[in-house]
Amino acid sequence: MIVGVPKEIKTREYRVGMVPAGVRALTSAGHTVLVETNAGGGSGIPDSEYQRVGAQIVQTADEVWKRAEMIVKVKEPIAPEYERIQDGQIIYTYFHLAGVDPELTRTLVKKRASAVAYETIQLDDGSLPLLKPMSEVAGKMAIQVGAACLEKAHGGKGILLGGVPGVRRGRVVVLGGGVVGTCAAKVAVGMGAEVTLIDINLERLTYLDDVFLGRVATLASDSESISRSVREADLVIGGVLIPGGKAPKLVSEALIAEMTPGSVVVDVAVDQGGCIETCVPTTHDNPTFVKHGVVHYCVANMPGAVPQTSTFALTNTTRPYARKIADLGLVEAIKSDKALARGLNTYNGHVTYETVAKDLGYSYLSIFDAIGAKGAAK
Repeated sequence: MIVGVPKEIKTREYRVGMVPAGVRALTSAGHTVLVETNAGGGSGIPDSEYQRVGAQIVQTADEVWKRAEMIVKVKEPIAPEYERIQDGQIIYTYFHLAGVDPELTRTLVKKRASAVAYETIQLDDGSLPLLKPMSEVAGKMAIQVGAACLEKAHGGKGILLGGVPGVRRGRVVVLGGGVVGTCAAKVAVGMGAEVTLIDINLERLTYLDDVFLGRVATLASDSESISRSVREADLVIGGVLIPGGKAPKLVSEALIAEMTPGSVVVDVAVDQGGCIETCVPTTHDNPTFVKHGVVHYCVANMPGAVPQTSTFALTNTTRPYARKIADLGLVEAIKSDKALARGLNTYNGHVTYETVAKDLGYSYLSIFDAIGAKGAAK
């Protein structure tokens, strides 16, 4: 198979879809890997490292997209890349289709592209192995950036999360006890903050209470506990996930308006539509805005700011599936691996992930039906 690795073009996205170890795994198996020149520069990987393990360095993104049977990326294609998508091409990346430009889904369906989404590859135990490493990075970063936003010079109320003797500590509320929430709570506790973690799963809360040895207050999620906690918080972290679907709106605009001016919210779920009503996606160039006196940090590709950590963490998990698709072909690969089959969001003109189809108003066709289906989706 010919595999293409284009340079990411999203604002300040420095990650790359494949590192030299991944290239070696593919070229040693007889596959061809095309890497756009300087694709790995932001992650500290020069072209020479790719060439050393057998990659062909290609000068333009257009050539990579035109020649490759499978594209391996980090972030979803954005508008300038839509026309580069080839008919029937496999694209292996984060998509978050329910939370991004609907035109991307229309393009994928029209061009019969196979969208293999990192975020919906799911094991039988419900875990999301390709989402986990970036959730870990984003969860830890959320406290880091939130603490900076709380500084007066950045629009915050001027609170030090850890406090000092004789002065109260900063209050952090984390919505969601998954990977993002757990990592955020871990960093917040480490900084000395007063942390409350809210989740709907009581078994998960019991586990987290044990893990944190009572240093984190755990609350069962309901409108009252969310309202009371958010209202009193200095920093709110949104980390709620519905695999493949839009995040539920847990914090209303009315509740944001009740927070103390200079408070901060960081919505890690913004790439899935966000769980805080007032949040809209921002970029690393302009990461924050203020609404109702509250500083909002809503960067949709937070891990892109720390590429020498996040690129390698991501590709450690994406590499085996890329190799399986290249070795077996997409159809045989998904037949042999249920987790990978769950990652297929579009195929042959059909939307093949039920939550995405529901959120975007498409008819849903299961992937195994789509494999044998003829004709485009209606």
